[in-house]
Amino acid sequence: MTEALIIYQEISKLFPEARCELNYRKDYELLIAVMLSAQTTDQAVNKITYSLFNKYRSLPDFANAEISELENDIRSIGLFRNKARNIRLMAKIVEEKHSGKIPSSQSELESLPGVGRKTANVYLAEYHHLPRIAVDTHVSRVAIRLGFADNTDTPEKIEMKLMKMYNDSLWIDLHHKLIFFGRYFCKAKNSNCRICPIMKYCKMPNL
Repeated sequence: MTEALIIYQEISKLFPEARCELNYRKDYELLIAVMLSAQTTDQAVNKITYSLFNKYRSLPDFANAEISELENDIRSIGLFRNKARNIRLMAKIVEEKHSGKIPSSQSELESLPGVGRKTANVYLAEYHHLPRIAVDTHVSRVAIRLGFADNTDTPEKIEMKLMKMYNDSLWIDLHHKLIFFGRYFCKAKNSNCRICPIMKYCKMPNL
């Protein structure tokens, strides 16, 4: 068994139920929630999306929203002005060019305002169950600490390295497991190094 697979299995024991923590009911709600989560915690996003998705009950509602009102609705999270503009413009483009349905191809998703590679990967993996590895700050940190990637690597390069290391049948689950491991265990500060089951594989011990 490879070291990479052992690490995956050990992290799986810690977080067997790792999953997307964003709340959503429809395709556009998921995409908007992921867009809102940039540089913001999922918990902070979930605090506002319940009322947000009850106020704006369709994609046209977001497309036709008053920008100042939409900004105010998401004001509690970071970068709210940019996110409000991107959400409204994304909704307009999806309505006009995609018949109101969020596109399911990588290139079309990434062409939407406010939707980068990570956001597209999260959406495709979660909603369409397509094998993807979305690299956020938690995945990057864990990958670098384990020596899977270099600290100079871009998120896309880290994504490619992880995809080569693991079978695509594991990509979605690996993505969730690495996020949970980085978010709740191998944290940026106050990591649980003393009780870490994969400490012997860590290239940056005793942080």
